[in-house]
Amino acid sequence: MTMQKVEGIIIRTIDYGETNKVVTLFTKELGKIGVMARGAKKPKSRLSAASQLFMYGVFVIQTSSGLGVLHQADITSSFRDIRNDLVRAAHASYILELTDKLTDEKKRYSEIFKLLYQILIYIDEGIDVEVLKMIFETKMLAVAGVKPELDQCASCGSINQPIAFSIKNAGFLCPNCRNKDAHAFQLNPQHVKLLRLFYYVDVERLGHISLKNETKKYIQMIIDSYYQEYSGLRLKSKRFLEQLERFDLN
Repeated sequence: MTMQKVEGIIIRTIDYGETNKVVTLFTKELGKIGVMARGAKKPKSRLSAASQLFMYGVFVIQTSSGLGVLHQADITSSFRDIRNDLVRAAHASYILELTDKLTDEKKRYSEIFKLLYQILIYIDEGIDVEVLKMIFETKMLAVAGVKPELDQCASCGSINQPIAFSIKNAGFLCPNCRNKDAHAFQLNPQHVKLLRLFYYVDVERLGHISLKNETKKYIQMIIDSYYQEYSGLRLKSKRFLEQLERFDLN
């Protein structure tokens, strides 16, 4: 076993016994790793506050072939405004769970780490959380190995302006191929631009994006349908977001 300092974000916690927690860290250096936080459930434990969801900082861990051990944490950001807002916390929790489900243990994802950290910063700052969620979802399709065709027609390869998005064909359809999928989502130029933007944008340079609710809901419907078809994921945090939507809390 070796001691190591890592920069990380806590993406999952599970109670273990009466006093301990198993914490999943998404780290810059080692990727996703699980560590035991001994005594973290004790109110006076120095790891109590440092072993909660969303915490970002530098963690001193003891690594091994199995579960590591968390020894120390220097928390840089607790994302307090996320934690104190139900809607923001619900969206951020979904983003963390999606990260957890789509990444492998102990495999480095340096670009995804930067993406996740920046998205959490923006959510904490109050930027449109629905847009941020869609950006994250769209970018994570490549990690899931199911990136849609967004550069040309998924059927014939034409670079003409797409007019539809086909779940069956996994991407855009041009006017000549629109009839290949009767159930394809009809697109206007703004929809096309947004789907491309969400996938390709450098989030560290993200400008102001203001969208009408109906536009957000339509794009979200496309993303949801695509995930449902290709990812096989059934996330608790996603179901909670859908409940918020039904109760108009979102």
